[in-house]
Amino acid sequence: MSISGSTVSRPLWLRVFYTVPVIGWMARDVMEGDRANLYFLLVTLVSLWGISTLTWGIPGLYIPALASVPVVFVVLLLITRG
Repeated sequence: MSISGSTVSRPLWLRVFYTVPVIGWMARDVMEGDRANLYFLLVTLVSLWGISTLTWGIPGLYIPALASVPVVFVVLLLITRG
């Protein structure tokens, strides 16, 4: 007796990450869902950044930008490596 369709086993870390209530659900939707979900995620992140600016002022604007510097640096290194 076999299961119809292909069963792809995900790594353990990905299964654990997908079980996190809000973040995991959104990540699974972006990775495995419709292409438009990526745009919804970007709008959500920009909205959260705006809300943090309205709530905490200048630190709410600068701290997320400073936190994204290492990510952008790694992306630039990956682009230069080909």
